[in-house]
Amino acid sequence: MLRHRHEFPPEGELRAWADKYRGHELAVVGVQTPEFDFEGDLDNVARAMKEMDVRYPMAVDNDFAVWRAFDNRYWPALYFADAHGRIRHHHFGEGEYEASEMVLQTLLREAGADIDPGLVRIEPDGVEAAADWASLGSPESYVGFERAVSFASPGGAVPDGRHVYSAPADLRRNQWALSGDWRIGPVPALLNEPGGSISCQFHARDLHLVMGPPVGRPPVRFQVRVDGETPGRAHGIDVDPSGNGTTDYQRMYQLIRQSQPIGDRLFEIEFLDAGVEAFAFTFG
Repeated sequence: MLRHRHEFPPEGELRAWADKYRGHELAVVGVQTPEFDFEGDLDNVARAMKEMDVRYPMAVDNDFAVWRAFDNRYWPALYFADAHGRIRHHHFGEGEYEASEMVLQTLLREAGADIDPGLVRIEPDGVEAAADWASLGSPESYVGFERAVSFASPGGAVPDGRHVYSAPADLRRNQWALSGDWRIGPVPALLNEPGGSISCQFHARDLHLVMGPPVGRPPVRFQVRVDGETPGRAHGIDVDPSGNGTTDYQRMYQLIRQSQPIGDRLFEIEFLDAGVEAFAFTFG
């Protein structure tokens, strides 16, 4: 499986397959191909594997050698090889896990395994839950100036320069803005002083922010609001109902998971400490 760490890999399905077919010569190997530098840090990867209960080997493909060897263009991507090492099937993106398991069973039977024809049944939660595609109206949005779009702070971005930003009175869907003392770099934006914030008008069930303090920096406390209020039952797994949370290392944080009906909502995150780097919003 090839993946970027801040996407939504099918870890639950892979864990279940590895457990069910452990005695039938199934080998599950993950390949971590980083988009951001911190995703290739071995300590970060090991910590994330422990938190996500990844039970199979994970190769860290920092030079994209495996990615290029497979001519891969997607994440997550599942590749199924038979007992002779030939790629017999692949699936790009989320979903179709039952069909993928049926392919897996076929290849195991070809290799002589006597397996139960039933399929695994799991209910993924947290960041492993499938995106709500029917309600998803916001694309991934980068914060660094190299790939940022729809930045709405008055005056625009000051690339690689320290600047005090403000947010406009109103944001349109998928626009975002900074407030406070930030330095917007090519990839992340760094908060220089406490009290800075990011706001975003979004349309999705889930909102995640890839963020965290650089290695060696202390944790950063934050507070989240939705339409000016505490999130309550719409809080994500990394936030309490009052909107309080802490980022202690760089990864994807789930900040909002709301119930139907899904509409345009104003998201705000205020950082109570300096030193956080923000990379990208993702939605599900």
